[in-house]
Amino acid sequence: MLLAGIFFAFMNVTVKFLPHIPAIEIILFRSIFSFIFTYLVLRKKNIPVLGTNKKLLVLRGVVGSVGLITFFYTLQKIPLASAVTIQYMGPVFTSILGIFIVKERVKPIQFFYFAIAFSGVLVIEGFDPRIDPVYLLIGIVSAIFSGLAYNVIRKLKNTEHPLVIVFYFPLVTTPVAALISYYGWVNPVGWDWLLLLAIGIFTQFAQYFMTMAYQNANLSKVANLTYVGIIYALGFGYFLFDETYNLWTYGGMLLVLSGVILNMRFSGK
Repeated sequence: MLLAGIFFAFMNVTVKFLPHIPAIEIILFRSIFSFIFTYLVLRKKNIPVLGTNKKLLVLRGVVGSVGLITFFYTLQKIPLASAVTIQYMGPVFTSILGIFIVKERVKPIQFFYFAIAFSGVLVIEGFDPRIDPVYLLIGIVSAIFSGLAYNVIRKLKNTEHPLVIVFYFPLVTTPVAALISYYGWVNPVGWDWLLLLAIGIFTQFAQYFMTMAYQNANLSKVANLTYVGIIYALGFGYFLFDETYNLWTYGGMLLVLSGVILNMRFSGK
């Protein structure tokens, strides 16, 4: 999961370098790369491309696509660390939805730790005037759908290879992104092509490592590791995009990390 977090951080930064390319168009290029790469690897390993539980696999592709589209949109519209922080409410929704979807037990005290982390998110967003309420809502939608996607991955753990689950993501996303992109196409130029390729590569590795983690470990414990990405986002935002924050924002970050660390220690007992 830590490896997945690093590659997701690289992906986030690269998306931020392409503010002139529509988010849905970036997702189209990323999906095409993932589709071709994953298909070739599956064929080479003689793994059935379409898997076994096709309904759940398609559902994973649908909810994952909605989560990614909304996340890329917020990445382009608000500061990097703020966008990532909103998205990282996903683990909270993952654990809560996991109670109903995969029947995973979450001890009562863990909800208190989730509340600490969530209050940190509220502090961060409440004291960042650069965030429009509409973008905040879109970010929350992204986090909810990410939580749904992670739970579907867990339900598929005993029937599907991680690469098959990864494959269904671009299988569903590519035609939808292509249709939407057609009505607002912007031609990439120069370095744009290299950045788009990098997004595909970073995302492919991130998705693979993340899928392995969610298939083989406790949902709430693994989900909380994604919060480490907040630190990556703060660093990249400061050094690459000159994004600065006030003391309230850093206090919010501390609350988030405190809630995550407490929950990880408790769930590990």
